[in-house]
Amino acid sequence: MPSRRQIREAAIQFLYCADLEGGAYPPDLREPFWQFLTETDQRNLLVATFRTVRHLAHGRESRLIEFVERSDKTRASLSAVESAEALLVILKRLLALESSWSIALTKLERIPKDGEDSDVVESFQSALEDFFKIDRDLAFNREQFIESAKDFPSLKAQLEATTASITRLQRISQRIRMVEEPENFPEQTDLAKIRDSKAEIAALRNQTDQLVDSVLESKAAIDAKLALLVENYSPERIDPVDRAILRLGSYEILETATPRKVVINEAIELAKRFGTQDSHRFVNGLLDKLVKSEV
Repeated sequence: MPSRRQIREAAIQFLYCADLEGGAYPPDLREPFWQFLTETDQRNLLVATFRTVRHLAHGRESRLIEFVERSDKTRASLSAVESAEALLVILKRLLALESSWSIALTKLERIPKDGEDSDVVESFQSALEDFFKIDRDLAFNREQFIESAKDFPSLKAQLEATTASITRLQRISQRIRMVEEPENFPEQTDLAKIRDSKAEIAALRNQTDQLVDSVLESKAAIDAKLALLVENYSPERIDPVDRAILRLGSYEILETATPRKVVINEAIELAKRFGTQDSHRFVNGLLDKLVKSEV
């Protein structure tokens, strides 16, 4: 799970971006902000997801060849039975989808793994979504074929081999589903890296958004408190980064149970990292005044 430091650093960056003159309305800023902030993590997650998919697809080619060969005879048998027209349609759909599945995996394989983060994330995200959708459609249609085939006991001998091939291909899709939704399969230890990465990114965003929302809701009250401590105080006259750090620190001093010394020390570290050369002294002095005024 994300550390307190990671959450606070992300919060400062969001508060800074949201408070720039002419900046975006905070809710509208969230998606582009998180896309930018987590680009590298998202890239690593997507590449790991792809490599797991490729590993699980090992051996599929031979199963697919077997299915295609067997389906030729099955189509001939189904074509001779008028009542089996719907089953024949499903079989043809399966053949088309299996081809699309192979094309989608090849597209993923051809995406550069070492390009710019934003390019890799965008390309991989789109290609993986397409791939997973095709795989879900395949899984659904395979189940339809297997269930519908039971309605034709007279064709059991002709359908058995093809159904067995479809079942073998379906096992791959069942494993692919675990990769797409690793959080639903906690018992799969080999998916721990993907599962933990997804959870880490989601938790960082969720906890940061909660903190940011709390600070923004209290912004007017915080600025009013600071105005009592600084002569001719005006938020616009303070550096945007310092302003974000002051608001976060003030919120935690005024509204949370976090030890005040901890809040001030963390604010100083944030100012050293994100602010100007004198930011940490300015932040330290003003937050110290705030603490004393609340005693």
